[in-house]
Amino acid sequence: MKWISRMLILIGVLMIGIAGFSLYDQTQRHSFTLEEAQNTLEKNRLLTMEEDVKINGNEKRESNQALSFEADYGEVLGVLTIPKLNRSIGIMEGSDDDAMRNGAGHVESTAFPGQREQIIFSGHRETVFRDFGELEIGDQLFVEMTYGRFAYEIKAFEIVDSEDTSVIKKMGEEVLVVSTCYPFNVFEAAPQRYLVYAYPLK
Repeated sequence: MKWISRMLILIGVLMIGIAGFSLYDQTQRHSFTLEEAQNTLEKNRLLTMEEDVKINGNEKRESNQALSFEADYGEVLGVLTIPKLNRSIGIMEGSDDDAMRNGAGHVESTAFPGQREQIIFSGHRETVFRDFGELEIGDQLFVEMTYGRFAYEIKAFEIVDSEDTSVIKKMGEEVLVVSTCYPFNVFEAAPQRYLVYAYPLK
């Protein structure tokens, strides 16, 4: 019987080790994605400053860039900042597990900031969206893309089944929806999704 208990202890230690390594790996990936996003945004700022010397009508140009913006899977898009949680997160195109291991994933079938429709970012509750339950109505979210910075205010929360895809839809207005697993305090596969609805600040 001793060998059985030793085997169970060994399995437990291995599982903890694997989980710890996975969390460390994701944290490193998120840091790399955020750094890459910040570098991309800084390069774009410098280019824009050079162009602004020659071109007027910046607001109109920014709006046109937003409406025509597209991205390829795996591309680093920008930075999502959540002041309430003191956190900045790199955004990647794609919402599968591979993309979300690197940061917040943008659901490909939804719009981008400034395109006047539903935008969805998705991420893991134990990494980029940890402490998500602390967010409240009125808290602000900021998204910085290469073509501009966008501010949103949280107006509502919703909990849905993990298989419910009806939340991905045309809404007729710009809405930033941020999604993560729920409940927050379980470690197995989550049966639900926690959704945050944020609208552009006027």
